[in-house]
Amino acid sequence: MSRHEEMLINGTFVGGPCDQAVGKEIARSPLDGHVVGTYAEGGWSELRTSILSAADAFPLYRQTSVAERQRLLREIAARVRDRRTELSELMADEIGKPVTLGLAELDRCAFTFELAAAALNDWNDEVRSTDYDPRGKGRQIFVRRRPVGVVFGIVPYNWPFNLTAHKVAPALAVGCTMVIKPSPQAALSTMALGRIIHESGCPHGAVNVWAGSPRSAEKGLMMPEVNMLSFTGSPAVGWALKEKMGRRPVVLELGGDAFALVGPDADLDDAVAKLVPGAFAYAGQICISVQHILVHESVYAAFRDKFLAAAKQVRTGEPRVAAVICGPMISEEAAKKLEDKVEVAEMLGATILLRGERQRALVPPIVLENVPESCDLGCEEAFGPVCDLAPFTTWDEAFARVNRSKYGIQAGLFSHDPSVIERAWDELEVGGIVVNDSPSLRFDASPYGGVKESGWGREGIREAMLSMTEPVAKIE
Repeated sequence: MSRHEEMLINGTFVGGPCDQAVGKEIARSPLDGHVVGTYAEGGWSELRTSILSAADAFPLYRQTSVAERQRLLREIAARVRDRRTELSELMADEIGKPVTLGLAELDRCAFTFELAAAALNDWNDEVRSTDYDPRGKGRQIFVRRRPVGVVFGIVPYNWPFNLTAHKVAPALAVGCTMVIKPSPQAALSTMALGRIIHESGCPHGAVNVWAGSPRSAEKGLMMPEVNMLSFTGSPAVGWALKEKMGRRPVVLELGGDAFALVGPDADLDDAVAKLVPGAFAYAGQICISVQHILVHESVYAAFRDKFLAAAKQVRTGEPRVAAVICGPMISEEAAKKLEDKVEVAEMLGATILLRGERQRALVPPIVLENVPESCDLGCEEAFGPVCDLAPFTTWDEAFARVNRSKYGIQAGLFSHDPSVIERAWDELEVGGIVVNDSPSLRFDASPYGGVKESGWGREGIREAMLSMTEPVAKIE
């Protein structure tokens, strides 16, 4: 029997298999098109009810104690862990994520809820001195952070559990309420997390999960009850939604074309071992997947040979097979578009070093050399299992190439030279530097987000908690 998931609205599941009042959508496997399940899809009426439910729940939920919120967050984490095998298989079927990577995502999802609970241990009122000012004698400044209210969260398909957790966990921690809109390509997974949140004892209306059209979502953002938008997805959509939010706070986590820089002193075997999965895991459908690798000319040939040998060993195929790390792209259409971009890059002067035969949405690793900056693969996010190699002569040259990108989430730097590492940290126009590892490495407690076209604001548990609250001072 195929799976069916329902929307969660004001503590009630809406759109059951026999409910004729709500639409149903079919979820198909990107691997072979088989039916994975169905899910309820609402319209404007259901979204409006979701937003009003979150607004109605906010005054009471914000008054819950730290202990109550911590209990809820830890219970969600425990239930995610209990179902990790089942849910990893759901992701393998619904979005083609290899089960090994799916298990890792679910572990991180649990960590994210636990980190939010732990962050509350020192989420206290701040006290500031007034001793610097003669008027301040006998006074102090107390600062308390007040939750903004209803947060509208929009999540993509590629991390349906952990990226949802990065919106829900900090919101629940600080006393906000939420409406989550899942991607239609991963609705079953995100709705499954919604069910876990509900079963963990989340108060009715505090978290609502609504699936529906982008047009309805845009209309929902215009409701005055929505106090904040937290969006993860494409730059085009994210920036357009930011305009609709006016003066209300927004956090955008958008696209990237992550660079890795390999210095002359790098451990090449270590760099290859980290950059190959960094480029090809989950078919490169990660916003910090390795897209460009710049290698110092003195070690370029040796690195290229090692990288190609390792890339040829990457297992591509059925995502339920444990050894596979490169499953299907999200659709055959996406796979064909990637092929077109590769062919354009080759026409403009790039060299294809490695390329296998596409089978429907399955695309084996593609490695290019000297991709022109002017072509799509040179200046836009690929979001597929492709990366390019190029040599550099000086660090000035390498840093300048990274900074010419209109994106900037994370960059990887393989070097043991402290001066180079400090310079990269200071000069590279990205949201984070990963030293001696892939730019695709993310720790959930770290500030995370991009500069330029890659985003606005930061996620990461504490950063998200700050963004979902406003400081209110009391001088006494």
